[in-house]
Amino acid sequence: MSAGDKKFMLDLPLKIVLTDDGASHFISRKQKLLRFKLAEGVEEYGIGLSHFSPASIQNMIMVDYISKIEISMPEFVSHRQDIMDLSKIIVYSILYQQFDREIYEALIKCDCVRVHNRQNPRQLIDEQTRIPDAQLRKHLAIKDNTIQQCRQMILDPVWKAIMANEEYSPEEKNVFLLMTEKFLNRLSLMNWYIITLFYKKNGFDAMLSILRMTLKEYMDKSKIPEYISLMIMELALNCENTNMRKEANILYKGIDNSETLVYDQEIRSKIIDQLVQKKELVFLSWKIGGSSSAIGKRGTLNITLYNKADEFQEVKDDIESKMSANTSKTSIVDFYKQMEDEGDTGLGLYYMSYLDDACKKVGVKFESIVNQFSSSDLTVINMKFNFS
Repeated sequence: MSAGDKKFMLDLPLKIVLTDDGASHFISRKQKLLRFKLAEGVEEYGIGLSHFSPASIQNMIMVDYISKIEISMPEFVSHRQDIMDLSKIIVYSILYQQFDREIYEALIKCDCVRVHNRQNPRQLIDEQTRIPDAQLRKHLAIKDNTIQQCRQMILDPVWKAIMANEEYSPEEKNVFLLMTEKFLNRLSLMNWYIITLFYKKNGFDAMLSILRMTLKEYMDKSKIPEYISLMIMELALNCENTNMRKEANILYKGIDNSETLVYDQEIRSKIIDQLVQKKELVFLSWKIGGSSSAIGKRGTLNITLYNKADEFQEVKDDIESKMSANTSKTSIVDFYKQMEDEGDTGLGLYYMSYLDDACKKVGVKFESIVNQFSSSDLTVINMKFNFS
């Protein structure tokens, strides 16, 4: 699921915290909001989902309806693919949203737009411009041919550069070709309104240059969602295995090699039942940055793993040491294959270093913090990203 929309439905127990706009939307449609407690003990209002389409989550993120998504389960391995797909959906949605935002901010600064504003003071195109979607759709409906021509003018040079780049594998080329289309497909009506308004006019070439450069920038950033999904899955499995081993030692005290018990399906089911009864769950959440008006939070994402663990300092030291690991000697593909072959989820912590390197290459700010709440025994792994 390279771009967040291959699988038609996902099955995960989601708690979705809504923004003010999101809450207003659901309340206006007579849908009662749920009140639930999150991992850190805070109570919030929102909606719950267990069987949902990726598109529904993506659409809600794109219109700033979702503030936070949380999952809590005793084990994650049986939901591995759905969790990774959900993570990619969330990160891609933020990238699409940020791409659209950056394009708009750049277009309204073009000389041709400034000339237009001076000549048409009652039809300004700036940060404050708001045109209803219905009006934009009506206007663009008669501009379909122009839109298609603009798309090709934007994409053709980008696609030629991708195909000519000998550093890309055939698979990478196909992914990049697809991603450039996906980003353009998610441009807002307002951006297409501006593009078609100045089509073939003086200054339009500057707009094309902006679109192509930003498209290339976000094409490179499109690698990050895959890296993030792999990383959080490995961290979640590490937390899960810690809980499983601890519970196995309690249930089967005195048995040699108690750690291997978690691989017996029948015993594993009993361990999971015990973890559910004790409410010893692993919590995973994605906190999405604010809307376009929330300066400082735009394009941000906080991913947090919560787990009860006695070995807090050990976990913290382990992650911090592996964050500084030398990853230049092994490709990410080779590394991940090795990790799967060896069956050592602890190695997954090294993935943090790969993600850090990948983020630096494309200008994404990334930091990881391991901490513990003073009022509880929750170990907290917090990963912060800024895509702006």
